[in-house]
Amino acid sequence: MSSTVKNISIHYDAINEHNTFSNGDIISGRVILELSKEAKINSLSVKAKGKAEVRWTEGHGDKSETYYSKEKCFKLEQFILKKRKGDGDGHQSMLMDECGETYSTVISAGSHVYPFTFQIPQGNMPSSFKGIHGKVIYWLEAKLDRSMRLDSKTVSEFNFASNADMSNPQIMSPQIGTKSKKMKLFTSGNASMNVRTERMGYMQGEAITITADIENNTSRALVTKFSVEQKQSFFARPGRRVHTKHILKEEAAPVPSSTRQTITKVLKLPPDLATSINNCPIIKVEYSLKVYLDVPYATDPERTDYDEMEVISSD
Repeated sequence: MSSTVKNISIHYDAINEHNTFSNGDIISGRVILELSKEAKINSLSVKAKGKAEVRWTEGHGDKSETYYSKEKCFKLEQFILKKRKGDGDGHQSMLMDECGETYSTVISAGSHVYPFTFQIPQGNMPSSFKGIHGKVIYWLEAKLDRSMRLDSKTVSEFNFASNADMSNPQIMSPQIGTKSKKMKLFTSGNASMNVRTERMGYMQGEAITITADIENNTSRALVTKFSVEQKQSFFARPGRRVHTKHILKEEAAPVPSSTRQTITKVLKLPPDLATSINNCPIIKVEYSLKVYLDVPYATDPERTDYDEMEVISSD
């Protein structure tokens, strides 16, 4: 920052308690410029931008290769003031103040506040996300341009939650999974389970109610285990990186040998859980609900998976 430009900052107004924005929302704010003395300005602009970006490095013997890719989500720009070619000193800006007057590009010493408003596009854009090898970010940027000086910039990130249609029949349809298995080695007999959930799509912080019909015709008690897993996939030609982690892990009481039980388990998703991303070419975030029958000494436990569980923004 030069001695003339004491500070430049950008601020926006929240529209909900979660401080998130979505498709079509209006984002309003202000650029605050503080000058120690009068200055002539070529332009003062503000941008609203979004992008997805991935990067990772892989070793190949003595060499390493970096994979990188990015995708633009959107870019909007407004000039608060801009010097027009051919104009002399004291010419005027492209936007007007609250009194309907244009801003001068000769700015006096002191603090100056410039309001702005953008409407976020209606496009199919991914939600904000920060993962192990990539991110989707949205931000506001103000830039001050003066002749024979380095540009002064400031940025402020904002959270974007992609609109999701909860009336989508696939997202709202019940999910059912069945599995049966004949036990060998240390456990004899058969075990089977039928697992149901109310739907495929759930919001952040919402509870998933799981109903599992367990039939244990084996010689041992079986423990039913439940987990929600997140899978992050990152793509940069010709490479791909995948990272999987457990979000929740719980279990129910054992089902005794030669019995049949119906188990109901409620798993509450974290309120700050990242939403599913399936509309970005270089980043994908998926969730799966897995239900296991833990058989003592078995190396291949019986399980049923829901590999297309969706987590949707609660905003």
